[in-house]
Amino acid sequence: MNANALPASRAWRAYALEARCELLRMLREPAFCIPVIVFPALFYVLFGVLLNRGNAGAAQYLLASYGVFGVIGAAMFGFGVSIATDRDRGYLRLRRALPTPPGALLLARMAMAALFALLISLLLAVLAAGLAGVRLAPGQWLGLLAVNVAGVLPFAAIGLWVGSTVSGNAAPVVLNVLYLPMAFLSGLWLPLSMLPDWLARLGPAWPAYHLAQLAQKVVGHDDGGPAWLHALVLAVVAGVFFVLARRRLAAAD
Repeated sequence: MNANALPASRAWRAYALEARCELLRMLREPAFCIPVIVFPALFYVLFGVLLNRGNAGAAQYLLASYGVFGVIGAAMFGFGVSIATDRDRGYLRLRRALPTPPGALLLARMAMAALFALLISLLLAVLAAGLAGVRLAPGQWLGLLAVNVAGVLPFAAIGLWVGSTVSGNAAPVVLNVLYLPMAFLSGLWLPLSMLPDWLARLGPAWPAYHLAQLAQKVVGHDDGGPAWLHALVLAVVAGVFFVLARRRLAAAD
């Protein structure tokens, strides 16, 4: 049966099963899951708690920035490495012959990336409130959570494009070359005001900067730009890279 002709109830069940299989796959890869969730928390404890004890402003700033840092890593590496590996193994080509709904694999991996964003956000919130004494209104906690989960989309698109372009062996290297400089130059590790002026001016060129500004706006530490502009930039980045990745994957077939 053509997957496109599946009744709605069966199609939704297929999506749910795909997400369940993806979750099981992730649970069987602790070498990916544990660092993705734990590293942002460790960095926050070191820089937001131990090195800035008593500095509520720094703790709030780093709560927002390290949340974004963790979400970007989960989205880019979760998509980029797995898609590149699946291409190398011929798994994506095989899936085209299977009676699964279109886009089920990508939706399942998007759900996993959103789940990682949720876990990272909750862990950082617990550490911030319990160890750093951060006090935010309920709406601010929910706002940070919403920004982080929604922020998965553009960086999953970037990861998907990288995974559609390079091999499985090259994907981690390429992603790190993008991820680490982008995090530094977007103000995720320290405020851009602490960088040389010529470096700070490069911040708005990175999509991570715009996601970080949305998160910082929630806690009151943003640069003052309009939220709609940051959201628009992220939406454009998501759309462009998804289109580019789709073309690459289609050409590979």
